[in-house]
Amino acid sequence: MDLWQNLPVALIILPLACAPICSVSKPRVSRMLSLCASVFAVLMSAMLILNVSSLGTSYVYKMGEYGAPFGNELFISGAEASVSLMFSVVMALSLFAGLRRIGQEIDDSRKSLFYTVCMLLLTAIQALAFTNDIFTGFVFLEITTIAAGALIFVRSKEGSLFAAMRYMIMNLLGSGLFLLGICVFYCLTGHLLFPQMKESALLLVEGGRYVRPIAASILLITIGLAIKSALYPFHTWLPNAYSGATPAASSMLSSLVSKAYIFLLIKFLVRAVGTEAFTMTGVNDVVFIYSVIAIVLGSIDAVKEHNVRRMVSYSSVAQIGYIFMAVSYGSMTGMAAATFHIIAHSLAKAMLFPAVDRLSEVSGGNENFRDLRGSGFRAPIAGLAFVVGAFSITGIPFLGGFVSKIYIATAAHDYGGWVMLISLIALAVSTVLNVLYFLRTVLTIYRPGERYPLTRDPSKRPFVTGALMLFVLLNVALGIWGMPIMRLIETSIMAW
Repeated sequence: MDLWQNLPVALIILPLACAPICSVSKPRVSRMLSLCASVFAVLMSAMLILNVSSLGTSYVYKMGEYGAPFGNELFISGAEASVSLMFSVVMALSLFAGLRRIGQEIDDSRKSLFYTVCMLLLTAIQALAFTNDIFTGFVFLEITTIAAGALIFVRSKEGSLFAAMRYMIMNLLGSGLFLLGICVFYCLTGHLLFPQMKESALLLVEGGRYVRPIAASILLITIGLAIKSALYPFHTWLPNAYSGATPAASSMLSSLVSKAYIFLLIKFLVRAVGTEAFTMTGVNDVVFIYSVIAIVLGSIDAVKEHNVRRMVSYSSVAQIGYIFMAVSYGSMTGMAAATFHIIAHSLAKAMLFPAVDRLSEVSGGNENFRDLRGSGFRAPIAGLAFVVGAFSITGIPFLGGFVSKIYIATAAHDYGGWVMLISLIALAVSTVLNVLYFLRTVLTIYRPGERYPLTRDPSKRPFVTGALMLFVLLNVALGIWGMPIMRLIETSIMAW
């Protein structure tokens, strides 16, 4: 085995080793350690995807002497490497963009805890990206849930504890359903590793045996992860959680936590169940119905909001609906489109929260639309970042969100029938609603107001500015060079 093939393990172990050190260190040391670890994670993820894409192959990493079916394994392909790189980039840029707010809004006694939790979160989501074992996935799923809850309540703000409790209650409900589904599926297949589970499940379905218990287990796992990732109508915890956390934590929650859950679901459906069993049991039809409702009603909720941070939070509900709709097609094209949209939406949404925070800062700390008038002139980089992120989510050409919507529409066309028709209508309606609430915000931040001047704010925010500019470049690059990334993802998923 070549040295670079150990990079997935290093991506898991590095932040895990940093977490206990951060917990016993002073805030300044914890901050530097977490920033360095996140930057190293970006470099290692970049090296991994370069090697995997150049070889055009996938490989299995045995965690110990024994492999399947007795030992634990990691599975690495272009799809896992792409998602891992996105996770690392978002974590690093979110930390840099949120440094100032972390210093202001979190008590000194909790800052080391915050950075400890960030490292645990990075460990868990990297493990979810590479795991080849459903039970290992459950373990790191719970670490992700606990870390996300801590990111919400660590902020010293009224309502953060309530938002964290609500988040934990809903997510524990999802975890319970997920674990119950794993138990049923394990009893039917006798395996925990994905390839062996898939082989047994396909034999049972093709032989007409235990079809209903298999369908029930798939449905339990799917609903459990849908609750945890805030698919409508299980989204009620999301607006308070996202708006109650610091900007850095909001970026992580919207771009890392929910997307890690969905990527685990995609891996389970393709590698452990098989798309044939997924569609034969009819679970995909249930997912499709919920996803269409999420796309439309999530966008309507965003239109009705008057607080810009809550509006950005509600827009995530519709975007999660896009991902689940692509998953519901049960095709390799749909799964690849869902994975690409995970990357595109994460890079756009992680940029919006620090941009909104900066626009609010130059508007007296207000987040209502009326008070944000002219903020795009007072904070031009934040205004540019918000415009690029909003346009990407809306689906403006040459940005990542446009490319992902095209791939989702293509997957719907390949599916055909009434599903294609409803999918295209939902995409069109949601795009119009995206234009309504995002264009209103863009016009507001560049509309002269009476309360605050249009002159540029003189305060320097180098970390926020640098992180936002990198986010802008990444969103543009994904829109221009998205096809090779999509080809890598699609090739990898077909090889699963």
